[in-house]
Amino acid sequence: MAGVSQLKVEVRLFASYRERAGTARLDLDLPDGSTIADAAAKLLQAHPAITNDPTRLVVAVNQEYQEHDHPLQDGDEVALIPPVSGGSR
Repeated sequence: MAGVSQLKVEVRLFASYRERAGTARLDLDLPDGSTIADAAAKLLQAHPAITNDPTRLVVAVNQEYQEHDHPLQDGDEVALIPPVSGGSR
């Protein structure tokens, strides 16, 4: 679309997310002003097996955990980290 600024972010997928998507990383093109929630929605359109509840995704941007309303910048690295469950003794 002419006149609409775009940003590109690199998405890194870990553990079960990587297995479900079949890749460890991918690039997303998003409209300027997009948030983590927008990136998650676009990612899940292409890879719906990652999760059925995007609100539960744990996300880090440039190696810092962020909330889903966090605005993204061109060139950001977005990491999706599956929930970790502990073992019992």
